[in-house]
Amino acid sequence: MTEQGMPEGGVSVLVVDDHDVVHWGFRLLLDRQSWVDRCDAASDAAAAIAAVRRSPPDIALVDLFLGGGSGAELCREIRVLSPTTRVLLISGAGSISAAVARAAGASGFVSKDLAARDVINAVRMVAIGVEVFGSEPGPSTGLSTREEEVMALIGAGSTNAEIAERLFLSPHTVKDHTSSIYRKLGVRNRAEAVKQAQRLGLLS
Repeated sequence: MTEQGMPEGGVSVLVVDDHDVVHWGFRLLLDRQSWVDRCDAASDAAAAIAAVRRSPPDIALVDLFLGGGSGAELCREIRVLSPTTRVLLISGAGSISAAVARAAGASGFVSKDLAARDVINAVRMVAIGVEVFGSEPGPSTGLSTREEEVMALIGAGSTNAEIAERLFLSPHTVKDHTSSIYRKLGVRNRAEAVKQAQRLGLLS
């Protein structure tokens, strides 16, 4: 490849998504690119880890939400197994802040709502070493002031009911804030949220 930063002989890509139609679509699109040498697929984290151990890809295109798992956590595992693999997180539901994506070791995040050519271009940019964040929230985690307050109380072990009473909010509003926090931090539950918040310095 003549493009600076592009692996010699073409780019190998691993698509990690739990929907077969997504596998088919991305593999069809990527196989048509002259700079792609090989495109494999995995439907869950275990299959992805096995694929990386078998043949580390240059790029891993990882869905942010994999069934009951976290794409951000899988990103960390991939990067430990293969530090040279660059991970591009992608999602059709929700987003992740650039700060959290970078903390997980990802080189970018894009939405599945983007045009196919834009997603493919994001893969190409990551392949040559350029970070790509389709909806860059800025240098912070993307949490609002209220969400940071809720996160602090979650970290202190407060229940939703206790948070609602402390912040003079309805339980429904607290639930909405909590869901938003999970989405922005790229986690699935309270334990993961606390761990991620501590990693990012939001909690001591």
